[in-house]
Amino acid sequence: MPAAPRTVLVVLYDGVRLLDVTGPLEVFAVANEQGGDYRLRLAAPGGRDIRANTGSRLGADLDLAEAQAHGATLVVPGGPNWAHTVSDSELLAQVRRLAGQAERTASVCAGAFVLAAAGLLDGRRATTHWDLAEALARKFPAIEVDADAIFVRDGPVITSAGVTSGIDLALSLVEEDLGVETARLVAKHLVVFLQRPGGQSQFSARLRAGRPRTEGLRRLLDTVVADPAGTHSLAELAARAGMSARHLTRLFREELDTTPQRYVEQVRVEAARQHLEGTADPLDVVARRAGFGSVETLRRAFHRETGVSPSGYRGRFRRG
Repeated sequence: MPAAPRTVLVVLYDGVRLLDVTGPLEVFAVANEQGGDYRLRLAAPGGRDIRANTGSRLGADLDLAEAQAHGATLVVPGGPNWAHTVSDSELLAQVRRLAGQAERTASVCAGAFVLAAAGLLDGRRATTHWDLAEALARKFPAIEVDADAIFVRDGPVITSAGVTSGIDLALSLVEEDLGVETARLVAKHLVVFLQRPGGQSQFSARLRAGRPRTEGLRRLLDTVVADPAGTHSLAELAARAGMSARHLTRLFREELDTTPQRYVEQVRVEAARQHLEGTADPLDVVARRAGFGSVETLRRAFHRETGVSPSGYRGRFRRG
């Protein structure tokens, strides 16, 4: 039996993050190749072309003010300059109007700020990019912000985490519409997880560290999160930051209230947690992939951070 046609309406505006738009669109397009019937439409203010954050031009199919979303899926992508976006009262009014018509409304990354500013998240659970979660909670206290979730569904509203999580969100909608087998085929074609292991918690050490005043220190923290198993000795970190080990240690103390070595250990423990939750790999493999030199080092650090052993943690939290 042919799939029922479904409209997906994506809101465009200047400065929108390109992958927030194209990631979900690609999922729905590949679903069409597997028998789906998604009608993909892009709507922008005035129906004009917009410039994405990359400088790329995106063409709209229709004027946002004339768009209709009855029974459709409304997708609101985010952008780096979300503070400017949420000051656009006309954009917010149109999103509010369309969400009132839509069967379901979804945001990607900082798109949650648009939904929040439009009043669509009040009293709901929601998520956004891990680095924006604190700002979302502070600016919109009526929202219950889940900083770890890849995506959150609360009634007809679905919010997703950073950038590529829009793909996860779209896959979940395809699964809802067309079944798990079709969604699995789409994920396989795109070479992504149908359900990625873990949440945003692999970034939570970075989140807990806060936002240092020193730009070089912010970049340094991100390099550790990006590669927990890399070489992150004090000397290596100092060389990477272009400063002495003593000065780097002082910055960590002053701006983060921790030490470089402790921060690296926290990131590695969280990487180990993800492996323990999502794989059956033996502990020596987990230790190596998380950046620990031995299983014993992993055990000591893991117990120091979590209060339990790696094996005990796996027994309680492994998925599947």
